[in-house]
Amino acid sequence: MKKLTHILILLALCTGAVHAQDLSLSYYLPFEEGSFNPDIPTPEQVLGYQVGEWHVSHDRLVQYMYALAAASDRILIEKTGRTHENRPLLLLTISSPENLQHIEDIRQEHLAWTEGRSQKPLAEQPAILYQGYTIHGNEASGANAALIMAYYLAASQDPGLEEMLRHVVILFDPCYNPDGMNRFASWVNTHKSFPPVSDPQSREFREAWPQGRTNHYWFDLNRDWLPVQHPESRARIANFHRWRPNVLTDHHEMGTNSTYFFQPGVPQRTNPLTPARNQELTGLIAQFHARALDRLGSLYYSKERYDDFYYGKGSTFPDINGSIGILFEQASSRGHLQQSVHGELSFPFTIRNQVATSLSSLRATYELREELLQYQQDFFKEAAREAERDETQALLLAAPNDAGRMKAFLDILSRHSIEFLLPTEDLIVNGDTFPQGQSCLIPFRQSS
Repeated sequence: MKKLTHILILLALCTGAVHAQDLSLSYYLPFEEGSFNPDIPTPEQVLGYQVGEWHVSHDRLVQYMYALAAASDRILIEKTGRTHENRPLLLLTISSPENLQHIEDIRQEHLAWTEGRSQKPLAEQPAILYQGYTIHGNEASGANAALIMAYYLAASQDPGLEEMLRHVVILFDPCYNPDGMNRFASWVNTHKSFPPVSDPQSREFREAWPQGRTNHYWFDLNRDWLPVQHPESRARIANFHRWRPNVLTDHHEMGTNSTYFFQPGVPQRTNPLTPARNQELTGLIAQFHARALDRLGSLYYSKERYDDFYYGKGSTFPDINGSIGILFEQASSRGHLQQSVHGELSFPFTIRNQVATSLSSLRATYELREELLQYQQDFFKEAAREAERDETQALLLAAPNDAGRMKAFLDILSRHSIEFLLPTEDLIVNGDTFPQGQSCLIPFRQSS
């Protein structure tokens, strides 16, 4: 009996060891060519485990991003704000070292291009790609994929990547929702079993209320792109308007029994204000994702279930601002290993798919760079023409006897870079009085 017990223990240890050995950078980057700069630390060297073995906590994610920025001349890192729980909100600017040396000039030139003021030819304009992860904190494959993606961008010596970085500036947001993500990581790491228990009824998958989806105040941050009431959104929207990216990615998760979704969404559920060219470009970008997932043998779908209608979400907010928003939805393991109708769904597998579409987003932005830049300029030109043709040239609004309401409204306008005028005297229009100090005028002819 004692001998049998020793054998069983040995078998259990061997099983765990094999599982650990299966996880490596090559699992997440199976088709990437070229060597990696040995001076750039891998996630495992900083975190002490391979990505996917545990759910990264936000403080360790921040630690790794700063380690990369310290080691790589391709990365600039900045803190753009703090969450309600005082966690830092990070933005990494990633491009070639030459571009980063005059990154502010590139930003100003890009804004000039969008407004038709640039003298630089289209062929010389870099595209701007905003990559963001895990706005719902318990959809953790995104933020964990950010570890791999950031390492690859910093360390890969593939000439193909170096060429892309010369023509693309990446705004890299490793976690949209630090408070929710950390809450979820704490839960699943606490209730993880060894060996993993994949039964969907396991405590690991029965996350206690209020769960990790929302931020500190239990607000769904993917409904706050327009209201901008929370610090996470305010920092992100400021970054968006400061740069006006050509493409913005938003990595999510969905039910365990699904596969992988990427936009376009349901064609009949596209907002009528979204230009047709936007959806055409979204379709072209989708071909890059399809090829990437085909190489992995991962199942996926598009043009079903998800819409492109409400502009207050991360995947559609860019569409009304001259950009292309892309939603990704990965079937969630909601822990480390869970049974699904397709078999066992592991956390590393979900991360690998998110890495694949992160890479395909970069390649699509690079290869469609001129089309994306031209579309963006045309978008703002058409918006200006529409404003000129409109018989109504401005909106005059008032909030009588409610200074707080008007102040809150003007704050939202300012955060979206929308210009307004404050009347210096009472205005009377069609018999209605718009009191000075309680009214505002919003001109239609403006760039935002």
